[in-house]
Amino acid sequence: MTKKKVIELIEILKTAYPDAKCSLTFDTPFQLAVAVMLSAQCTDERVNKTTPILFSKYKTPKDFVKAPIDDIEQIITPCGFHKTKSNNIKNMAIMVAEKYHGVLPDTMEDLMSLPGIGRKSANVIMLDAFNKPQGIAVDTHVKRISNKIGLSSKKDPEKIEQDLLKVIPKEYLKDVNHVFIWHGRHTCKAQSPDCINCPIKDYCKSFNKK
Repeated sequence: MTKKKVIELIEILKTAYPDAKCSLTFDTPFQLAVAVMLSAQCTDERVNKTTPILFSKYKTPKDFVKAPIDDIEQIITPCGFHKTKSNNIKNMAIMVAEKYHGVLPDTMEDLMSLPGIGRKSANVIMLDAFNKPQGIAVDTHVKRISNKIGLSSKKDPEKIEQDLLKVIPKEYLKDVNHVFIWHGRHTCKAQSPDCINCPIKDYCKSFNKK
């Protein structure tokens, strides 16, 4: 697909989902980093029910450094994998407090050096906490849509991201991160995609095979 077609597609999705934005609730970049960690293998809805309890007790990296690990585990249990996630949150807080003086760093390299933060998470944080989109956070929705439309035939998220970056202009990175996810949640669903009412079906390789 040409860059011109990709831009047309993104503009259509922007019109279809004018309210598309990050679904996680947070007040600070550090809180978003915690929320993103909790969202692994968990719905944003569940995370948003858990973080108000967590952040009412622990707000800053220093608060989490002092927090009993057992208490963090207990609070985040509904989000699944609570032992791994609590350890990552605790270790991230320690590193942010000690190495970055309590301020979450705002570069991809530094973010990815933090415990529990991979490329996808770093992309989300750079966009939604710092408004500095560097790439595309390839989650299950972005992966599915990219494969169906024909923007990438890859399965590995990082390879999909590289394919997308070849055809999506940098000025559209902010939009595509949000509208692809919203399109995946509301229309191009994994189990029952609403292909007939899809606003970008004319651009979809999968639909036009039918």
